[in-house]
Amino acid sequence: MAVSTRERVRQAAVKLFATKGFHGTGIRDLAQEAELSSASLYHYMGTKEDLLVAIMNEALRRLLDAAEQATAGLTDPVSRLGSLVALHVLAHAIQPDDTRVVDNEVHALTPGARAGVVGLRDAYERLWADAIEDGVAAGVFHTDQPSVTRLALVEMCSGVARWYSPSGPLTLDQLASHYAELALRALACERHLDVTALQNCREVVSGVWRVPV
Repeated sequence: MAVSTRERVRQAAVKLFATKGFHGTGIRDLAQEAELSSASLYHYMGTKEDLLVAIMNEALRRLLDAAEQATAGLTDPVSRLGSLVALHVLAHAIQPDDTRVVDNEVHALTPGARAGVVGLRDAYERLWADAIEDGVAAGVFHTDQPSVTRLALVEMCSGVARWYSPSGPLTLDQLASHYAELALRALACERHLDVTALQNCREVVSGVWRVPV
């Protein structure tokens, strides 16, 4: 299927922002990557920041939607956190450039543009915070620093986007399962992520991002 020019510009921006950073990417870089002239580029985008905001909003909305789907109906905090970890790892493994832009370029936004992006990010991380806090309250997780633990786990899982390769020794399922186990052990929980929950995460990711997982 042919890619529209607007989508080609978006893909070029994602690639360049992920590898060179927002401030390291010039309009000429974008035009060259999208195979357009600098003058015609503006027919398919607003400002460079508008493009960054659109990329971040789309990526975060998908991640939040997927997380809500993966945890829908789950009351057990172990299953909820394990599912969130597995989903985060899967998403970062299959969409490394998009997720790296979201994770690394928030600081590049002006305060007005940053507010909406941070709001989506906070809503997503609230799901993690609730699962951890509920687990501590139920006695299945053990930590004196739930907020710090959440930040550490999210950062650990996000790192997958920097190094995962499909040609590596682990399948996506093995990778997601291993990270879920690491997260649960960090909270002194000896349980494992249920196979059914992992399968559900894979199906959610495949549906939201429209790619086979």
